[in-house]
Amino acid sequence: MANKLAELLSLKGKTALVTGGAGYLGSEIVHALAEQGADVIIASRDLDKCQARLAEVSSAWPDVSVDALAIDLTDRTSIRACINDAKAINGRIDILVMCAWSGRKNTFESISDDDWDYDIEVSLNGVFRTIKTAFEPLKESRGVILLIGSMYGTVAPDWRMYDDVPQANPPSYGAAKAGVVQLTKYLGSFLAPYGIRANCISPGPFPFPEVMAEYPDFIEKLNNKNPLGRTGRPHEIKGAAALLCSPASSYITGQNLCVDGGWTIW
Repeated sequence: MANKLAELLSLKGKTALVTGGAGYLGSEIVHALAEQGADVIIASRDLDKCQARLAEVSSAWPDVSVDALAIDLTDRTSIRACINDAKAINGRIDILVMCAWSGRKNTFESISDDDWDYDIEVSLNGVFRTIKTAFEPLKESRGVILLIGSMYGTVAPDWRMYDDVPQANPPSYGAAKAGVVQLTKYLGSFLAPYGIRANCISPGPFPFPEVMAEYPDFIEKLNNKNPLGRTGRPHEIKGAAALLCSPASSYITGQNLCVDGGWTIW
């Protein structure tokens, strides 16, 4: 039978560049794409961390090639160098995943102009510049772009959850992620003539293990507000990434898929 699901989900022969690929959720996406057969390039500001993740992924999926590159989304020269080096590895970039993130934890009262500018620069401006820089190789491959948004790009944080806890949520974060969601829609429209698809995953609460251990009261608030009654587990991002980066989603573009346990439905 033609178009079997296993074939539609296969990424054999494809090269994927994952910015933030050494991170908490980014590493799960890297594993998902490698499991599907893609050669993967892990990129982040911390090259040592990328190398450590490279060893882990190579051990798990020895039949694919895994490489590591440095990228700083605040540095145009670094972005250009990463894209050029990524293209040089296999002669192509088929998939670009924008999962890199860095931000400053602030409240509305404490955030400064510099904090705001930094968060927007990393979480929105750097995303745009990287996609713009990768446009030509993606055009050549009729490739796929996967952006990572957030539930807070769709709904506002409930201030009561952050009252008297150190896990402040700055206004810059949600504003940047809302921009990412809208950018996804724009790219889905304007890159369609080139055969490039662009989609977004908006994760819900996926707290780091150390946060869960240190702030159980805050985690309980997250659990109570979520329709499924719990926070997300890192591997739960893999299915959405596997779908949206593969031919199984060939008729999906410009969409924002919320992987949030139902957080944004109410």
